[in-house]
Amino acid sequence: MLLVWYPKCTTCQRAKAWLDAHGVAAETRDIKLEKPTEEELRRWHAMGGPAPMVLGLKDKLPGMSEDAQFALLATDGMLVKRPILVGENFALTGFKEAEWMERLEQ
Repeated sequence: MLLVWYPKCTTCQRAKAWLDAHGVAAETRDIKLEKPTEEELRRWHAMGGPAPMVLGLKDKLPGMSEDAQFALLATDGMLVKRPILVGENFALTGFKEAEWMERLEQ
């Protein structure tokens, strides 16, 4: 399992603490230091996340092609909603404890 996070983000910190408390082993990756590639974003999006986060992108994205959207998001990890928990066949974006618990119990 992979946790793509920004260590200074309090939501990301809560997610990491939750994983630790539930004994879920996950490799961590700082989204600012090692931004997701366009290929990763496409794959994760197809599995349920991630979504654009900042800079009013949600308003700009409808006028952009899908290729342009993914290319833009891949330029800066801070444009992507986080944390992202990536499993074998899922990607969860943002930390919603009930959603994470349900997915990890499957």
